Amino acid sequence: MGITPEDIKRVKGMGCLQDKRYEDVFNVRTITRNGRITTDEVRAIAEAADRFGSGKIAMTSRLTIEIQGVKYENIEPMIAFLRERGLDCGGTGAKVRPVVSCKGTTCQYGLIDTFSLSEKIHERFYVGYHGVALPHKFKIAVGGCPNNCVKPELNDLSVIGQRYPTVDLEKCKGCKKCQVEANCPIKIAKVVDGKVVIDPAQCNHCGRCKGKCLFDAITYTDGYKVSIGGRWGKKTATAQPLNYVFTTEEEVLDMVEKVICFFRDEGIAGERFADTINRLGFDYVEAKLLNK
Repeated sequence: MGITPEDIKRVKGMGCLQDKRYEDVFNVRTITRNGRITTDEVRAIAEAADRFGSGKIAMTSRLTIEIQGVKYENIEPMIAFLRERGLDCGGTGAKVRPVVSCKGTTCQYGLIDTFSLSEKIHERFYVGYHGVALPHKFKIAVGGCPNNCVKPELNDLSVIGQRYPTVDLEKCKGCKKCQVEANCPIKIAKVVDGKVVIDPAQCNHCGRCKGKCLFDAITYTDGYKVSIGGRWGKKTATAQPLNYVFTTEEEVLDMVEKVICFFRDEGIAGERFADTINRLGFDYVEAKLLNK
């Protein structure tokens, strides 16, 4: 008896995607939380690939690991094998998808602890909201700085580390060669009429100028930019930032929850969040989220 469309749909909901070349072969997605896994988990995935699959694995763009070449009858035994070792499969369906994150925790440019935040988002929303049906898939990305290595603003919700500068004009000496101006990677900081000026509308808050002023004329506030409505695929959209400076992980997590619940309640089945925002208007959505 062959595999039915119902069988294919059922296992797809478990994170198993049919290999288009074969009727009974699937590629099974193993969740990594945020792209960072332990060596024991790597060994377990490799053993699963050897025992139940083709012995090959592949990374997905969402930082999950696909065990390839798994026969239909091996899917459930393999998932059970992985669960015994603390791993799970999934990452499909109209729900919160696996979180992606850069290595901002350890990167020289990282402004936030991306590993910590992305793992908390994973546990609270990928795991905790796993049974919550949404109008469509919902993707979250965490970036450590405005370098945007994981393309965070092409996700339904993005969090990006920020460092907000404030100039103390009394301390600024208007140096002939201003080190803040010289070290601004996007050439926004300028000395104007003897004082350094950083246009907040153009500054990307990368913090690369921190520590450069010899007279400590600039102070910094570390925080997070939360943007909503990004999308990648056949139709793309860039997420728009909320007009609020988030300064703690708790604030960010609470906002992530608000956004997901808003999408659940006001989105239409089959509609991506970017389309929900376009339909309702960004100002309306932002006001609801920020309780304006």
